[in-house]
Amino acid sequence: MSANVEMMSALEILEKEKNIPREVIIEKIRETLTIACKQAFKKIDNITISIDPETCEYHIVAAKTVVDIVEDPETEISLQKAQDVDGHLTLGDTYYEEVESLDFGRIAASAARNNLINALSTEENKAIFDEYIAKQHQVVSGIIQRKMKNSFSVNLGDTDAILADKEQIAEENYKTGDRYKFFITDVKRAKKEPKIYVSRTHPELVKKLFEQEVSEIKDGIVEIRSIAREAGKRTKMAVYSNDEDVDPVGACVGMNGTRVNAVVEELHNEKIDIINWDENPARLIENALSPAKVISVVADSEDKSAKVIVPDYQLSLAIGREGQNARLAAKLTGYKIDIKSETQARESGDFPGMEDEYYEEDEYFDDVDFSSETEEVSEDNE
Repeated sequence: MSANVEMMSALEILEKEKNIPREVIIEKIRETLTIACKQAFKKIDNITISIDPETCEYHIVAAKTVVDIVEDPETEISLQKAQDVDGHLTLGDTYYEEVESLDFGRIAASAARNNLINALSTEENKAIFDEYIAKQHQVVSGIIQRKMKNSFSVNLGDTDAILADKEQIAEENYKTGDRYKFFITDVKRAKKEPKIYVSRTHPELVKKLFEQEVSEIKDGIVEIRSIAREAGKRTKMAVYSNDEDVDPVGACVGMNGTRVNAVVEELHNEKIDIINWDENPARLIENALSPAKVISVVADSEDKSAKVIVPDYQLSLAIGREGQNARLAAKLTGYKIDIKSETQARESGDFPGMEDEYYEEDEYFDDVDFSSETEEVSEDNE
């Protein structure tokens, strides 16, 4: 047979667009032809199927024994008929007969076609699963396709994903055709297409967006050590530099705020505080409470709790609207944070030395240095 142009064209489409390896497609076609042979003929043990992967030319050959009297036409051929083709053949020889696809019949061809469709669909789903399991916990771009009860179907190009209700940002009004970036939270096998779950609320979405924008993060110079997020409202992120000549906060902000603004724009103006990571938990907590200024911090590393004193006029800023600033600082640092104003601390006597009218910070907190200024990218909580 000459090159099968139609099959070659279909094979190339499946290979490129469906991401199915050529050798897998060839094998599925071979299985399809085998099924057709089973449907059309009583026996197939004597049938050989060969396919050229380059030209898609295929041959189906039935091996038949040359006999004097034919009892099984599927596996035997008469001497006279065999010698009409090849005069050198004698009794007991093997005659190889080309089987035409037209000989399969309508029912056999239909069964083969259905098998090929199912087989290729299975392979396509496997290819999609393999592709997205490799992208799990990464960011992808997708288009809102349709609403399904409380969830949305998101088109990722070659397949659809699910944006569940709990993974949606309340402040975002999702409409068909809108494009967003999503964080892939999970990929699961299913009977038909794999189930891909995406999120707009996951804290890792912010982290991955910064990885895309900040080359120093990609190169491992700057690390995002901790991140806390209330999606659609505010994120706090602690960063650290492995190079003393590189300012981690400045690297994430970018010149004139270009880098952080690109992330903020993607998150529809979600506020982002970027602070310096510090191994000293007291300093880290001080940084985490920015933009509020802190007088002192006493951190208990065993109990994972901290007592913080702020100036009276900074108390509302430290706590934040509906407690958001303090809550995010606690998430970021992993510490339970008790914040009091200078007056409250003095009146309660809960903080060492605050019962005195005057005190020296170093006298009561000599293990903590509060001299450094904390950099932040933020708008006031008020």
